Amino acid sequence: MTGLVDTNLATQAATGSPDQGGASAGGIPKYREYKNSDVVWIGEVPSFWEVKPFKWLLTHNEGGVWGDDPAGEGDTIVLRSTDQTVDGNWNVTDPAVRHLTVKENASAVLEAGDLVVTKSSGSALHIGKTTLVNVDMAKLGYCYGNFMQRLRLGQKYIPKLAWYVMNNDLVRLQLNLLSNSTTGLANLNATLIGEILLPVPPVEEQTQIARFLDHETARIDALIEEQQRLIELLKEKRQAIISHAVTKGLDPTVPMKDSGVEWLGEVPAHWITKPLKHLAELNPKKSGYHGDRDELCSFVPMEKLKTGVIQLDEERFIADVISGYTYFEDGDVLQAKVTPCFENRNIAIADGLTNGVGFGSSEINVLRPFPDVNASFLYYRLQEDGYMGICTASMIGAGGLKRVPGEVINGFTVAVPERHEQTQIAHFLDHETARVDKLVEEANVGIELLKERRSALISAAVTGKIDVRGWQPPASAPSPELENEAV
Repeated sequence: MTGLVDTNLATQAATGSPDQGGASAGGIPKYREYKNSDVVWIGEVPSFWEVKPFKWLLTHNEGGVWGDDPAGEGDTIVLRSTDQTVDGNWNVTDPAVRHLTVKENASAVLEAGDLVVTKSSGSALHIGKTTLVNVDMAKLGYCYGNFMQRLRLGQKYIPKLAWYVMNNDLVRLQLNLLSNSTTGLANLNATLIGEILLPVPPVEEQTQIARFLDHETARIDALIEEQQRLIELLKEKRQAIISHAVTKGLDPTVPMKDSGVEWLGEVPAHWITKPLKHLAELNPKKSGYHGDRDELCSFVPMEKLKTGVIQLDEERFIADVISGYTYFEDGDVLQAKVTPCFENRNIAIADGLTNGVGFGSSEINVLRPFPDVNASFLYYRLQEDGYMGICTASMIGAGGLKRVPGEVINGFTVAVPERHEQTQIAHFLDHETARVDKLVEEANVGIELLKERRSALISAAVTGKIDVRGWQPPASAPSPELENEAV
């Protein structure tokens, strides 16, 4: 219940309290009169609005089909939760092809204006995500799967506004509460969906609210996309700084020489070219550990190894993990060897391990730097574009279990300076990457604030905290075409 109350409070914070006849904090007018909805998370609504259970607004509320394996002809695309994004949009890139009976197809074929809800998922984040079938999608004759629920609205509530409401915390938190408190599991059904309580304005007003939200959310979404593009550019810049520093050094005036390696090109003349196996020992043998096996050690599953960070919140007795897990010590460089973790540059230096020792996923490679190699330099060197590209192209295995062969890593040729210069390069990269990472963090904070603003604006509009009946889009902005979105 707390989350739902917080949603209402956030809406009020963004728009102001519903003072009668006043204006919101954003300058949008409020309704003249309000009444208590008797629903804590909805709060007050305009005096002439109603609050109804969703089931009173629906003509259809039914689960989907799955059918049989494809027969090669007469098959049908059946949409699944994986074809929906978390924020309620379609992303149909690899749909399931199934063979349905005539009856199954007729019962589950989607029509314009249908809402499709994920009712079962291993993640609470996906429970309740809702997509809208528009006119173009309806022409394709798609059906929907048995872990989804199809909602078809009557004449009292338009689909586009229902889509906004269903993907807002106003409903998503209700669904989370209902699914867990009623069944103990994160699953929905027709009864639970029907119990959702919605503010219901007059139909003509619903159309205007949807027009307003189309315009305002598109404006916010454009700002979010700008921030996301900025983040991608910053990440590219970060990678370019690393790649240049570890292959060309910091001094642009030093003499250069041909490295003899096609992809590496010229390197500083005083650097030495050698395979990685001469810089570090790959996956040191556990026989090298001579400590007390009754002591605790850090334990690192794959998901706790990220770029520059190892989450050290698990401990195990060494005797329990010395067989079957990867062994490492403080100062070792840990790098994921399986896709997509390798490509995501999940790599970090082990530091602060319990008793200086750790064990972890067998999908982690350990590189123990030799005395003449700076661990931080090696950490950055293993993120360089040429190394990443060659290792990725050399992966073996099937599907999501492709791995970088150890011989590719050991045999990869690099050019390296003396240790003191490695240390200088590492310190430079520590500073420069931290600066870029700070800018990325600031951009991510900006995105979260924009998303909060978007959510609060939707909540305010659909609960009547703001009055958009007189709103019109700016003259330079095209008017949203709701007909094409099947409202």
